[in-house]
Amino acid sequence: MKESVRIFRFIVIGTMNAIIMALVVWLMMREISFDGDYMVANITAYLIAQIHNFIWCKYWIFPVENKKNSLWKQILLFCSAFGLAYTAQFLFLILLVEGLDVNEYLAQFLGLFIYGGANFLANKKLTFQ
Repeated sequence: MKESVRIFRFIVIGTMNAIIMALVVWLMMREISFDGDYMVANITAYLIAQIHNFIWCKYWIFPVENKKNSLWKQILLFCSAFGLAYTAQFLFLILLVEGLDVNEYLAQFLGLFIYGGANFLANKKLTFQ
C-alpha cells in the first residue's frame, strides 16, 4: 500500500476518533449527568476511541499479512505506541505553554499534530510491522 494512502486513512480514523471522544464526553457530561466529573468522561471517551482506533489500524491502516505478532502482543505494542505518542504531545504542550507562553487552547490543538505523527510512526514501526 502506498504511504500516502496509509496517511490519508490514518487522518480519516483520527478525525473519527476525535468525533467519538467529543460525543462520549458530551453525552456523559451533559446527558447522562456525571455531575461535571470530566475525568471519568475523559477516560471513558479515550478508552472507547482507542478501541476504535486499534481495530481500524489493525485491519485498514496497517493490514499485516505476516501474522508474527499475536493479537495480545499487538494490543500491548499499541498501548506502548500510545504511551510514546501521548508523552511526546504532553512534553510539546508544556514547552509551548510554559516555555514559549503560547495560548493553552492553541497549544492543545497543535499538540494533536504531534500526537498524530508520533502515533502513526510508532504504530507503523512498532505495532504493525
